Amino acid sequence: MSSTVPTAVLRLAVAMLVVAAIVATIVSVWPIMVVNFFGFFTVQSNVIGAVVAVIGAIRLLRGVPRGTAWAVVHWASASYLAVVGIVYWALLAPLGAAGGVPVPWANFVLHAVTPVLAIVDLLLSPDRDRPPVRLLPIVLVYPLVWTAVVLLRGATDGWVPYPFLDPSQGYGVVAAWAALVAGVFTGAAALLRLPIRPPRP
Repeated sequence: MSSTVPTAVLRLAVAMLVVAAIVATIVSVWPIMVVNFFGFFTVQSNVIGAVVAVIGAIRLLRGVPRGTAWAVVHWASASYLAVVGIVYWALLAPLGAAGGVPVPWANFVLHAVTPVLAIVDLLLSPDRDRPPVRLLPIVLVYPLVWTAVVLLRGATDGWVPYPFLDPSQGYGVVAAWAALVAGVFTGAAALLRLPIRPPRP
């Protein structure tokens, strides 16, 4: 049996799981400041991942052909979620930081489950493709803009989503962390592109 329908169903299930995790988190911390809650990269990237999963499911069910635009969107979404998992488990979890998701099961979903599933989907789904490496800068635009906005907010109203971006450390330290995270984004996106091979017709 073709893997198209099972993959589409799995994508829709993942999208619903993300929505459930985000809603559960909002309910647990209500009232919230919307701008701050959705300022966490974890939340933003999971929302992007859920939207991409739904679009990908619809494309599969409708038999939409693969194309460069979809390949880049798929690649970018998986890269963002991969970085969420890497940064959380390497930098935030050891500090006991919730990363914006204080509900334990939702935290596990948004920091562990969705990153793994996004990578598996990118590498094994029937509509996978290998985008040109020259398009890597497109994948990096969103996280770079996000970082710039966070640094601007940290310098103005003092709010930062993650402790390693706190300006109280000094901007030299923050710049070093930002450069490290940018390197992680670049490396993750580059590595996720390498193993991708289009499935046989």
